Amino acid sequence: MTFDLDSRLAADTVPVGDLPLSSVLLMNDARFPWLILVPRREGASELTDLSDEDAAALMGEIRLATGVMLELAKPDKVNVAALGNVVAQLHVHVVGRFRSDPAWPGPVWGFETRKPYPDHALAALVERAGTLFAER
Repeated sequence: MTFDLDSRLAADTVPVGDLPLSSVLLMNDARFPWLILVPRREGASELTDLSDEDAAALMGEIRLATGVMLELAKPDKVNVAALGNVVAQLHVHVVGRFRSDPAWPGPVWGFETRKPYPDHALAALVERAGTLFAER
């Protein structure tokens, strides 16, 4: 069985690497530090579509990504959510939030227009995130 990343996720993100279950992506939006975990399970759109083993693995990967986010960006809060209203493919957002960010205290989804990172900053952030995942 092959796994294809939804084209909308691919268009808005940059790959960081792969965990045992999930691909790790960085949202290309300089307003918010934002990781996305995408379990590589074809046809999964809800958490309940995962086997018990995959669900447990995903929870471990969410905890790992949250730890990486805390070290990567030092946010005031980390939001974790799996919405799927726009992109049906199962994916989990791990978003670093700051009391000073433009959307605080509301959600980041649908807030103004995404602002891509400058190329050099994006490359450095992806490298740092990849290093943090590898160290854990």
